[in-house]
Amino acid sequence: MHRIAIIGGTGPEGKGLATRFAIVGHKITIGSRDEKRGTDVASELSENLRNSFTHKLDISGTNNENAAKKSDIVIIAVPYEAHSETLSELAPYLSEKIIIDAVVPVKFERGPRPIHVEAGSATEEAAKLLNESSVIGAFHNLSAEKLLQPDLSLDSDVLITGNNSDAKNIVIDLANEIKGVRAIDAGPLRYSQFIENLTVLLIGINGRYKIESGLKISGID
Repeated sequence: MHRIAIIGGTGPEGKGLATRFAIVGHKITIGSRDEKRGTDVASELSENLRNSFTHKLDISGTNNENAAKKSDIVIIAVPYEAHSETLSELAPYLSEKIIIDAVVPVKFERGPRPIHVEAGSATEEAAKLLNESSVIGAFHNLSAEKLLQPDLSLDSDVLITGNNSDAKNIVIDLANEIKGVRAIDAGPLRYSQFIENLTVLLIGINGRYKIESGLKISGID
């Protein structure tokens, strides 16, 4: 089992991922700029799940710095506006760890629109800021609403990018632990921009059809 920190874990996507990884036995730390907010959300998740699972769930909360220090895998789930600043502040505590970037550069102007990223994608930006970490892109296209329903099978693929094959395989195994998820190796980090932009497209589809859509790749056994 892994010790997983979720930076931005107080938002819907962060809480959803925390829920799914806690119920399969990982040790979860919710990170927040406000330590009390982190502990409050951890308590909220624990309480919500207590009656559904007989085994003890390990969910705690703290500030971002402490969360990063105590974990071997760190998931970044902050809004894009806070992405660069958050990673720069935490870089000393993320060295030699697996960093999963789930951030989508998106703004809302009459619907969702992609934000131009000089590095090509949020994931590539993270890799430049964290050059002593193994940065992997994953979990962009999973519905937060569905993640927060722990008994629900997501019936969705997760596209995973990365340049470190060992780290990528660990994240692939992690993704496959989520009920109804199939992990797909989507290639090197330079393909991350396509996945992030595809997520913007899915957000637009969700808004138009009032659904929580997922992504499935056909033709792979």
